Amino acid sequence: MEKITIAIDGHSSCGKSTLAKALGNALNYAYISTGDMYRAVTLYFIENKVDIKDPEAVRAALQKIKLHFELRPEGNCIFLNGRNVNHDIRTMPVNELVSPVSTISEVRKEMVRQQQEMGKNKGIVMDGRDIGTVVFPDAELKIFLTADVEERARRRYNELIAKGMKVDLDEIKHNLEERDRIDSSRKDSPLKKAADAILLDNTHLNHEQQLDKVLQMVKEKLWETRV
Repeated sequence: MEKITIAIDGHSSCGKSTLAKALGNALNYAYISTGDMYRAVTLYFIENKVDIKDPEAVRAALQKIKLHFELRPEGNCIFLNGRNVNHDIRTMPVNELVSPVSTISEVRKEMVRQQQEMGKNKGIVMDGRDIGTVVFPDAELKIFLTADVEERARRRYNELIAKGMKVDLDEIKHNLEERDRIDSSRKDSPLKKAADAILLDNTHLNHEQQLDKVLQMVKEKLWETRV
């Protein structure tokens, strides 16, 4: 069967990864979380005290970063230089620095290079903030996912509490609003809806309803490729 590239972009904590994982499983497509890639870079910068305002330091650090994904019993995990960092990349220090790191041109160029290499054979679901506009502008299906910021903050709060972390709901909401501002206003690959992307607001949708809607979109796109 013909395979397509599916690009899912959208705001922080609106469920892009959850949708992309479910979609990958349903279609037997590879799933790549670009957000996890930027988080892993951010974690490396924090742990190695890389000055993100020093271009030379950033370039030198990027040469030492090797990322890959592996499917483990607990799900799709990202590895930073051979180390599983799936849990470490979701701490508040990383949350607070990931957007500034993501605005660095050198970082984005290297991540886009790796992402395009991962998706060159199609049959892939990739989520992030510039997938449909920069990484795969020719993707057959592009989705721009969003939700009300209060709902997004509640979801992230519940996720972190379930992992045993002590967090504040207002702090999380502020962090999301700041990340939205930074992501949408950065000069290099800002977060924006591609002209041919389908807008999907999942504020009032559960995971099953959301997946059903997108699977129907995929079915329609696959039909178009056969015509």
